[in-house]
Amino acid sequence: MTLSEIGLAAAEPIDDHVGLAFPRSLSAALQTAGTFWSSMDRRHFLTATAFSAAAFGPPTLRWLSQNTDDASAHTGGRRIGRADITELSELAEQARHTDSRFGGASAGVSAVAVCLRDVASPMLGGTYTDAVGKELFAATAVLGRLAGWADFDAGHHPRAQRQFIQALRMSRAAGEVALGGYVLSCMALQACLRDYHDDALDMIDAATSATRHSPPRVRAFLYLVEARVHARARSPKAAGQALAVSERLLERADSRTGDDPTWIDFHTRARLAADAVEIHRDLGRPAEALRWNEEATMPADRFARSYGIRMAVVSSAHVQARDLEAALPAAHTSVDILGRVASQRARDYLDDLVGRFAPWRSEPEVRLLTDRVGSGASPSTQR
Repeated sequence: MTLSEIGLAAAEPIDDHVGLAFPRSLSAALQTAGTFWSSMDRRHFLTATAFSAAAFGPPTLRWLSQNTDDASAHTGGRRIGRADITELSELAEQARHTDSRFGGASAGVSAVAVCLRDVASPMLGGTYTDAVGKELFAATAVLGRLAGWADFDAGHHPRAQRQFIQALRMSRAAGEVALGGYVLSCMALQACLRDYHDDALDMIDAATSATRHSPPRVRAFLYLVEARVHARARSPKAAGQALAVSERLLERADSRTGDDPTWIDFHTRARLAADAVEIHRDLGRPAEALRWNEEATMPADRFARSYGIRMAVVSSAHVQARDLEAALPAAHTSVDILGRVASQRARDYLDDLVGRFAPWRSEPEVRLLTDRVGSGASPSTQR
């Protein structure tokens, strides 16, 4: 089968395992990615298959052990040039900011899947030089990671898993170790938030091991994810060590310029602080969580989902401290923000938050909060 024939193949029944493979050869990798992207918008991946953290194991191992593909040049359809790469990169940037503001299930982010199917996949079957090929694979990996993150955020975990694996393979084809490590960190977060902590640690260990020579801002984010996983696994010493390494690397990154990829520019001191709030909440340290919150000054309009989730975490930290008076305003702020965000992950945080108010469930203000979260209505109709 050629890449140009993949669109016809998509009409056939879908194998449950499509998209989970990390092929050794580049030609097989392009065919696998194209087959998956041509079929991923079908409901099959939303209903007929299940997320399996174990399925991340073989791709992670192969990413670690397999060298970059020797030749990236391809002869096929229309000639692909750097203007085409720029088109993909600009769309990825637009989608990344839309995701932060409106959530992974928003219409603007769903365009990434269409781009992979209708634009990126045909480009992979085109004619390009080795240098352009590597840039094309890197741009496609960025788009695939975004598509995976959007699906993860929207609660479509089986499809997100496949997106991440294909993005990981494209990053290897591009020779972009740092980007591959970033994709692995997203895979680790997905596994972690679904309570597969050991699998998540395997992936983040692979990422930190392979990226020793990558830009410090990238490595700082990887160690921040490691700290989050350890915190979820209730390992305070390991979480603290990983968070300290992340801080040091971020300080080093902030002292230099010029080597940060665009896709990691979101990782600032404020982002680290926002995640540290959750890390300490997960470790049952509300005072530390609230101290870190003072530094988490990310703009609420640009990072609406992150801000809303952080307010839910801050509220739960106040609950841990048995401070209902402080917990309720933060909770309502979270509902205000997340009510405008299309994100199942955000919804999960709100549902978790309501559960934490159980000791006060008979209080009128807590009943109001529970009703607001349960209805999913806009704040103007509920307060």
